[in-house]
Amino acid sequence: MDARAPDPYLTAHGPLARVAGPLAARARARRHARFFSLARLPAGARVLDLGCGTLGLRALEPTLDITGVDVVARPDYPGPFVCADASEGLPFAADQFALVYCSSVIEHVAPARRGRFASELRRVGRGWFVQTPAYSFPLEPHSLLPAAHWLAPRLRRPYWRLGAAGAWEEIHLLRRPELERLFGPAVPERVGGLVKSWVCVRPVRPRP
Repeated sequence: MDARAPDPYLTAHGPLARVAGPLAARARARRHARFFSLARLPAGARVLDLGCGTLGLRALEPTLDITGVDVVARPDYPGPFVCADASEGLPFAADQFALVYCSSVIEHVAPARRGRFASELRRVGRGWFVQTPAYSFPLEPHSLLPAAHWLAPRLRRPYWRLGAAGAWEEIHLLRRPELERLFGPAVPERVGGLVKSWVCVRPVRPRP
């Protein structure tokens, strides 16, 4: 495994982002080292990185056979790529991939569309790895503002401008029960005794 995780705050701004970026990248690498093996990925397996961004899982597992999917075009993505929105359907057959990897993505999907998103993820993969920031953690992870995610959108929007995220986005962090309804049992990633994120891992099913 290459532990040089990408900086998740690369496009953010301000001193908070400059400090948080390297720390968050190291935390992502530690999370990956702890949880990814639970997927029991067989040798030579195909992986779908759903919400891959510019690099995604390839930064952590450069030798895997990974296909990236995102809702926007990623011309610099270093591998097979499909531009698609899982909440509207994915252009893949059932069980086409051994594993679907989806890290810090589901909170960006509108609540009303999450059921379809999750259904498509489960349809195309024989196993999955889904991670999302915890609603209960006091620091909103995109803006790096305390308690921003606990405010109603009309109050959050002006507060958001003070944070690291830059452009406004209506993000809805998930509580554990909602995540488990979509993807099954969730295990916590803790920081200082607090749950920072939830991880749902469904080990890869053997082919029939």
